[in-house]
Amino acid sequence: MIKVGIIGGAGYTAGELIRLLINHPDVEIVFINSSSNAGNKITDVHSGLYGECDLTFTDTMPLDEIDLLYFCTAHGDTRKFMESHNIPENLKIIDLSMDYRIENDDHEFLYGLPELNRRAICKAKYVANPGCFATCIQLGLLPLAKHLMLNDDIMVNAITGSTGAGVKPGSTTHFSWRNNNMSVYKAFDHQHVPEIKQSLKQLQNSFNSSIDFIPYRGDFARGIFATLVVKCKVEIDEIKRIYEEYYDRDSFVHIVDKNIDLKQVVNTNKCLIHLEKHGDKLLIISCIDNLLKGASGQAVHNMNLMFNLEETVGLRLKPTGF
Repeated sequence: MIKVGIIGGAGYTAGELIRLLINHPDVEIVFINSSSNAGNKITDVHSGLYGECDLTFTDTMPLDEIDLLYFCTAHGDTRKFMESHNIPENLKIIDLSMDYRIENDDHEFLYGLPELNRRAICKAKYVANPGCFATCIQLGLLPLAKHLMLNDDIMVNAITGSTGAGVKPGSTTHFSWRNNNMSVYKAFDHQHVPEIKQSLKQLQNSFNSSIDFIPYRGDFARGIFATLVVKCKVEIDEIKRIYEEYYDRDSFVHIVDKNIDLKQVVNTNKCLIHLEKHGDKLLIISCIDNLLKGASGQAVHNMNLMFNLEETVGLRLKPTGF
């Protein structure tokens, strides 16, 4: 059994991670740390786990008793922890914050997008889990980058559910504001753009185009629906072949001939991609569940790879439907 600990156990991604891990046949949760909830039952915060989980939050962190540590912490807190604690030599780490997603000589974290770095993840000790928008957008572009086809600016529009803003209430997360409403935020300046560019450049060293990314807040709880437009003179049949070939060995990415919608992926670890040609423009539609494929599901996928398990273990989840 893989013995795991979780730091930052009260947020949305932590709740999904706990749900996945308590149903994972090869995992034992040793502790779930939350200093503000220490002594409280997990179900006091994650009420959807009633009947499935009898664990309690703790303010202790027995790192020498676990094989893998998950960070579900606020951005900046993982780095602070790593710099202020002695980490056991054999402890593996998956960080769901953005602290180590950008490659740098000052850390040993590997960027954990399985569809890009699967082989390296299998051997990795520390993994930085990708951002949710970044996952959805990259999966729509990686096959083109591999074939050196990203030579013009890329236009991206993507809408995310309210859980993408985290569990802490804010002026743009209240139901009365979010319901029947939508808005743009961080236009052209979203924090996930640098990691997207990093991955594209990994496959296409010459990539130097702009990613004109307009994110939207949606009036739904979970999911990301993205439309990407790139200039491309290649015929659609050949483009589909390129995508199907790239994702041939990937369990969670599917190229779909018919138009797709968000409900097909919510509550799953899938990414669905639909492709259309309009003149010399290629339309790529990509959608995921932001809390699963965009966060906790991908983190479990990375764990499976790091511990040489079949990659889909614990992740055969069904969409919510209607």
